[in-house]
Amino acid sequence: MSDNKTEKPTPRRRQKAREQGQVPRSRDLSSILAVSGAFGLVAWQGFAGIEAWRNLLRLTFEYSSGDALTPSASLLIWTGWTLAKCVVPVMATAWTLSLVGGLAQGGLVFAPEALVPKIERLSPAKKLGQIFSLTGLSGLLKSLLPFAAIGYVGFSTLRDHWISIVIASNISFWSFTRFLLMIIFEVAWKSALVLLAWALVDYFLTWRKSESDLRMSREEMRQETKDSDGNPQIKMRIRRLQRQMRRQLMLRETEKATVVVTNPTHFAVAILYHMDMGAPVVVAKGRNLLAQKMKQIARWKEIPVLENPALAQALYKTVDVGQSIPAKLYTAVAEVLAFVYRAQEQVKRQAATERR
Repeated sequence: MSDNKTEKPTPRRRQKAREQGQVPRSRDLSSILAVSGAFGLVAWQGFAGIEAWRNLLRLTFEYSSGDALTPSASLLIWTGWTLAKCVVPVMATAWTLSLVGGLAQGGLVFAPEALVPKIERLSPAKKLGQIFSLTGLSGLLKSLLPFAAIGYVGFSTLRDHWISIVIASNISFWSFTRFLLMIIFEVAWKSALVLLAWALVDYFLTWRKSESDLRMSREEMRQETKDSDGNPQIKMRIRRLQRQMRRQLMLRETEKATVVVTNPTHFAVAILYHMDMGAPVVVAKGRNLLAQKMKQIARWKEIPVLENPALAQALYKTVDVGQSIPAKLYTAVAEVLAFVYRAQEQVKRQAATERR
């Protein structure tokens, strides 16, 4: 593991590795479970299974020594049924345990990226380098160790039962066969236990190596955060553009207002009202620099600007843009609108008088 890769892998790193087919799996665990299950079922069947095979062979030999040229239907059915009872459960058990072993090591993985051919995988020089590397030699030793363990189990079992084997061989062929099968079963289940223990150790070593390969450096962590959350500079630029768009929208809506209420320096609220509306509506609001811009737009468009600090602050804090004035502020807003309308009427009368 690289010295700078000190951080645990993130869920996104694990998911990406899974999509690429990088899931910790022991190559031996599934096959060992299958073989162990098959041997276990055969041993559980015991001598009943052996007796069934013996009867099958006996009938076959008896039929072959007879005069009939074709087997009877009953013999064929009985032979097929005997084979099915002995073979199908063993095969089904082996297949099921192999599937369970694969699913237990990471579940069902569909990794299209792992199926894409890569030229570097076909490089003979790279393959030779992998074979003669430290990883390749350790893999070779890992492959040879189970065979050495099985050989030792078989040798020690035969050594322990050697005298009994010699004695059984002098009694009868069937007694010798039964005893030899017992020894074979003993070697089988002992070997299965050894292989299962080895497969679990192999899976642990594979899992630990996978965890080591997935560890991340601090720079990779920062890059992943940047990729998932977005570049901070880009996010700042987007927020700045959004603020600019909101300001432009507020200034455009201010041009439609009936009156702009200010406090007078910090807040500005643009109110729209005409006789067809049920209640006045806040069409724009701003503070500080935006408030000053709104007042400039209002004066340029000859929209009345009234200073009412309490009302301006209340409207800014309690009413969103596009919402109607709440009932509790009706009186204050009505007074402002009445003042505006009186002022407008007065201006109109003065203009009419001047025209006369």
